[in-house]
Amino acid sequence: MIENRLHFVRDTAFREDASKIRTGHSPENMATLRSFTINRLRAAGHTNIAAGLRTTALRPYERPLDLIGLN
Repeated sequence: MIENRLHFVRDTAFREDASKIRTGHSPENMATLRSFTINRLRAAGHTNIAAGLRTTALRPYERPLDLIGLN
């Protein structure tokens, strides 16, 4: 069930199924980055991932760094 929940979020928030990244290890790497992003947003208290992405995108040079603890 957790796998389905994660896939649903990755597909709706990041449109993973429509991705044109298909060669080499790129699909696996992007899936890992998307999962990492979702987990960091959840750890930061965001329950709605799409809203968390929009909030983070408001100040792209500050907020993503805050999420991973580099600011």
